[in-house]
Amino acid sequence: MGPSGVVERPVTRRAGSPAGGVPRRTGAERRAALLALLTADSGAHPGDALAKRFGVSRQAIVHDIAILRAEGAPIVATVRGYLLAAAADRLPYRAVVAVRHRPEETEDELMTLVDLGIRVVDVVVEHPLYGELRGELHLASPADVRSWAEATRRSGAHLLSELTDGVHLHTLEAGSETRLDDARATLAVRGFLLDGGEPEQ
Repeated sequence: MGPSGVVERPVTRRAGSPAGGVPRRTGAERRAALLALLTADSGAHPGDALAKRFGVSRQAIVHDIAILRAEGAPIVATVRGYLLAAAADRLPYRAVVAVRHRPEETEDELMTLVDLGIRVVDVVVEHPLYGELRGELHLASPADVRSWAEATRRSGAHLLSELTDGVHLHTLEAGSETRLDDARATLAVRGFLLDGGEPEQ
């Protein structure tokens, strides 16, 4: 009983509701909202930001993304965040190049490509135990490269190319075959492109 003589009863909340009284989304509802967000906004969405937006843990977002991908959603995980790889976004010309350089030259190599109007889709290395290892990049502008480089430095993670003494592949996309030819020529001039000679011992 309160000081005014009124009997006080505990406030009850519906199961699954947060303290604010707003019902939580079910996992299925959250995943539908997450997919809608990625569809509406083509930019990369960091996992921490998504967790905060949906009021769940970072691991819950990882779980949701895994389920959505298993259901066929073309979600790509990059160091900048999650994004939807819509088929309509793919540029009409595509090529794979084999390159080699030191880790400290990576940002220079990527910046060289995007400055030529190239989209760097991924990086691929061949691992002796796991076979082909692929990292999604989807870098198309200097801002993308700077963001990727900063996120890489913050994470302290090693580059995939460090597993293979700098040798790796990139899938490149461009608006014309000429741009791809220019990219190959520029990589060769910069000493990044692997040629047909014997590998260094």
